Amino acid sequence: MDFDLKTTAGVFVAIVALGTLGLIGAPMMTTETILMMVTPSMAIFGLVMLALGVKHGEYRATN
Repeated sequence: MDFDLKTTAGVFVAIVALGTLGLIGAPMMTTETILMMVTPSMAIFGLVMLALGVKHGEYRATN
């Protein structure tokens, strides 16, 4: 599969947005808590995992 920067960013934003909307729709926490604490945490964790996945893909492609 070939993902360019535009596609990867779009999928990343869509996943974080779906997670945020799902949490807002579920009566677990207040919306303020979700938007101020959970969504930034999801975004940061997603970026770390994306970077790790890219580096692993580069390693696999060279070996």
